Amino acid sequence: MARLAQTAGLTDVQQEILSTVRDFVDKEIIPVATELEHRDEYPQAIVDGLRELGLFGLMIPEEYGGLGESLLTYALCVEEIARGWMSVSGIINTHFIVAYMLKQHGTQEQKDHFLPRMAAGDIRGAFSMSEPGLGSDVSAITSKAVREGDEYVLNGQKMWLTNGGTSSLVAVLVRSDEGHPEGTAPHKSMTTFLVEKEPGFGEVRPGLTIPGKIDKMGYKGVDTTELIMDGLRIPADRVLGGTTGRGFYQMMDGVEVGRVNVAARGCGVAQRAFELGVQYAQQRHTFGKPIAQHQAIQFKLAEMATKVEAAHAMMVNAARKKDSGQRNDLEAGMAKYLASEYCKEVVEDAFRIHGGYGFSKEYEIERLYREAPMLLIGEGTAEIQKMIIGRRLLEEYRFQG
Repeated sequence: MARLAQTAGLTDVQQEILSTVRDFVDKEIIPVATELEHRDEYPQAIVDGLRELGLFGLMIPEEYGGLGESLLTYALCVEEIARGWMSVSGIINTHFIVAYMLKQHGTQEQKDHFLPRMAAGDIRGAFSMSEPGLGSDVSAITSKAVREGDEYVLNGQKMWLTNGGTSSLVAVLVRSDEGHPEGTAPHKSMTTFLVEKEPGFGEVRPGLTIPGKIDKMGYKGVDTTELIMDGLRIPADRVLGGTTGRGFYQMMDGVEVGRVNVAARGCGVAQRAFELGVQYAQQRHTFGKPIAQHQAIQFKLAEMATKVEAAHAMMVNAARKKDSGQRNDLEAGMAKYLASEYCKEVVEDAFRIHGGYGFSKEYEIERLYREAPMLLIGEGTAEIQKMIIGRRLLEEYRFQG
C-alpha cells in the first residue's frame, strides 16, 4: 500500500529534498524526541543537523545563499519534521516567517544585510505580535514606538515568542502614530521593527529583556518567552520596508505563511499518531486476536487515515495557491482549521487505541496528546479561522439582489 499523504506533481529536486528530510527525521529526531521533550531540552544537535542540510535557507532566494524553494516544498518538509517532533518544526517556522517578510517587504539594504546570514543559519528569526492582554485582537496592541531623531524608542510588553531566547532577530509589531493622525484606523498605524539582539535570557541588549522560558503543557524543547521593551532604541533604517504604518499588512502576509505551516504541522503529527495507532493495533491482542481485527478498531483506523489524507490535501492546496502569487487567506484558513481539528481527533483516537498504555510516558502517543492542543490556538484559533473563512466566502458569493 502506498504511504499516506503523498503529493502528486513534485519535481525530482523536491522529491530528493523530502527524501533527505524524511531520512533525517527517522534517524535523528524520532529516536530522541520523547526523551528530550520530557526534559524540556532544546534540541541543539537536531538544529545543527538541519542547518547542515541547508533547511534554514530553504525558501530564501539563491541570490542570498538559500535554496530558493517554494512554500509547498517548505510545508512538506515541515510536515515531515513535525511527524518526528512538532517542537523542531516550530524552531524553523518563525525563522521562515521573518525571512519571508524580509524577502517580500524589506528594503534592499535589509535583504542584503539579513538574508544571507539567515540562509546560513547564523541569524535565527522570531516574530512578535501578541501581548499579555491582547488575545486575537491585534488592533488592540499597546506597545508603542516614538520617533527621536534617527531612532525610535520602543516601550511595551510582548507575549508568546517562539524562539524568543534562541533567536538573534525579532520582527516586532508595535503602534507608531508618526504621520498617522488621531482617528486613523488601528491597523494603519502599526509598524514592524527588525530588532537585533543577543541569544539568551535576561537583558539581551539595552532596553530589551527576554525573561525565562514559559513552562508549557506541551510543545517543549523550543523556547517560548515574553519580550519586554523599556526605552529600547532602534535605528530608523530597521523599520521593515523603510516606511511606518505598513506593519499590520506585513505581519498578516507572514501569518498566511504561518497558517500553512501550522496546517503542515497538524498533518505531520496526525500522520505519526496514525502510524503509532495502526502499529499498536496489530501488536496488541484481546480475545485471542490482534485488536486491529476488531471492527471497532478498523473503523477508527479508517476514519483516522481519511482525516490525514483530507488535511494533507487542503494544506497542499493552500501552499500551491500562495506559491502562484494569488491571495490564499481563504485556503490557508481552511487548511489550518481542518488540519488542527483533525490532528486533535486522530491523536485522540490513537490514544484510545493504546488504552491504558497511552497514559504512560513510556509511549510516544502521550507526548503527541499534549502537543496537539497547541495547534488549535497557534496562528489564530478555530474561531478566528472561521471568521476569516466566512468573510471571504461572503466576498466571493455576494448576493446581487
